[in-house]
Amino acid sequence: MRILGIDPGYGIVGFGIIDTHKNNAVVDFGVIETPKEETFPVRLQTIEESLRVLFDRYKPDEVAVEELFYFKNQKTVMQVAQARGVIVLACQKYCGKTFEYTPMQVKQALTGNGRADKRQMQFMVKNVLGLEKIPKPDDAADALAIALCHSQINPRLNFNMI
Repeated sequence: MRILGIDPGYGIVGFGIIDTHKNNAVVDFGVIETPKEETFPVRLQTIEESLRVLFDRYKPDEVAVEELFYFKNQKTVMQVAQARGVIVLACQKYCGKTFEYTPMQVKQALTGNGRADKRQMQFMVKNVLGLEKIPKPDDAADALAIALCHSQINPRLNFNMI
């Protein structure tokens, strides 16, 4: 099964794609960046169009998206929430199998500790996926973690990560 993990944002959207039938082989990872000088609606359109390209190229079977967590900046949380809405809609439109996980669920699935720090998470992503180094940028590593969380939590995959 091919899983696309997404770390939502509006300036940077992380993505990570793994194949579970190949022992969680990394297919691709990276980020979608939106130009800061563009209007917010254009940035949302860029996200949707970039996701369509990813779906056309990689044809994931399922998508895992991180749920929003608490933000101190209310303006930022509103923009990220709107971008996340576009992301979830695109995932449902182009794949139809969208699953959502909280940051705590992702941390718990990968490290056994729902309060693990970013370094612990990145270390586990690197090790579980057999990578030589931690994926960069952080948003891409987070997206791979979300895809791994889905492979761990989803009982239909019959997969033991560790």
